[in-house]
Amino acid sequence: MNVIARPSLPRPQVSGLQGEAGPLAVYDWLMPASKPLGTVIVVHGLGEHAGRYGEVAAHLHQWGFAVRAYDQQGHGQSGGPRGDLLQPGSLQADLCRVIDDTRQRPGLQGTPLTLLGHSMGGLVVARTLAEQLRPVDAAVLSSPALGAFPNLFQKMLLATVPRVLPHLRVDNGLKADFVSRDPDVVKAYKADALVHRRISAGLAAWILDNGEKTLHDAAKWEVPTLLLYAGQDKLVNAQATSDFVNAAPQAVVQAQCFEAMYHEIFNDLYRAQVFTALKRWLLARFSV
Repeated sequence: MNVIARPSLPRPQVSGLQGEAGPLAVYDWLMPASKPLGTVIVVHGLGEHAGRYGEVAAHLHQWGFAVRAYDQQGHGQSGGPRGDLLQPGSLQADLCRVIDDTRQRPGLQGTPLTLLGHSMGGLVVARTLAEQLRPVDAAVLSSPALGAFPNLFQKMLLATVPRVLPHLRVDNGLKADFVSRDPDVVKAYKADALVHRRISAGLAAWILDNGEKTLHDAAKWEVPTLLLYAGQDKLVNAQATSDFVNAAPQAVVQAQCFEAMYHEIFNDLYRAQVFTALKRWLLARFSV
């Protein structure tokens, strides 16, 4: 088995920042001893929280990057009803707040900034870039939610319910067994008290609508982007990601599909392959 050693890293410091729907829990991992090569802001996916990205942060830190993450509204330790969306655009607005706060942090001012978004977080990053809300130096999209698997009945509901009951919340339908091929990851996911299974009609509609918008914007992509995704993803539609890659400028977007993996590629049994690809791309771009 292709096993990767897990770097040790102290627990993050968690502080607060005012967001669109209430306080945002912001996670800070200790910076490298010397000036960091850059800063990476991690944006998590639907139903989870930033505290699940300690191993990702540990590797980034080991490679010389400062790392921040935050719980999106309605998730983790941040404010807002679980799985809800205050209003269209509020997820991007929260990310912009974190970006602005990060650029003002002592020791991080002037360092290159990379956004790393997973699943729904990848879509939030993609829309923030496509809408040119903040300039950043690079982006990494991990199994981004550019396409879903709604059935005909769900499509009919999403055509009407979000307009009249946008904050109506239901089970998000995500099957935990398809999160990762690592049984320990699945077990920990199911036992995590900060993981929830809610999604509002407004958030579901936002994900579907903005996945399509992102595919439409692919040919105009300008931010250097690394796209890493799972070939056996049963939680988001990997074909939509492949379509984005085919439409985006090859000089701007680099991609790698891990054919046998499930959704959370950074938590896969063979995640060493994913970390190797990420390290190679980041250091080629930011190392002196």
